[in-house]
Amino acid sequence: MATNVFLERTFDIPHSAADVHARARQTGWCFDLHKVDWCSSFLAASGRRIVCWFSAPDVESARLAIRQSGLDVRRLWPGTVHDAPEPAEPNVLVERSFDDPVTLEQIQALEDASAWCLQAHNVKFARTFFSADRRRMVCLYQAPDAESVRLAQREAAMPLDAVWAFQRLDPGTMSQRAG
Repeated sequence: MATNVFLERTFDIPHSAADVHARARQTGWCFDLHKVDWCSSFLAASGRRIVCWFSAPDVESARLAIRQSGLDVRRLWPGTVHDAPEPAEPNVLVERSFDDPVTLEQIQALEDASAWCLQAHNVKFARTFFSADRRRMVCLYQAPDAESVRLAQREAAMPLDAVWAFQRLDPGTMSQRAG
């Protein structure tokens, strides 16, 4: 059974989709060696942040492949993936961290209790990445813009560290770009 692993990075110099795709082509051999698959990356509209999602045999395989590719692994964490019951094409990411471990059910109950906030701002939940240590969460939403999500989350009193619009990149977008 594969393990989902997530890598969060920030950049001093903005990165583009072309930069991410070039890095993926350069590191493909190393990922193949360690049986790590790149699922998706979510590149901030500013180009200064990214969250990458990988599938690997285990966390250590992902850590080795990513480190050998020359990337910093300090913000690498294993987790689970939870999709919305109804599909949505996300474009805004919410980062959450917790001082004490939480359960997915606790956060879901908060969001369910304030579902009207999401509806009022035309925000639709798409997917959550939840860390194995239960102290980190990345949530993806479909929304008119990042500010709509920020407002909905604040009105719902949901914990959040950052909210940003993103461009989704994956092996498919790399193939489309090359073609």
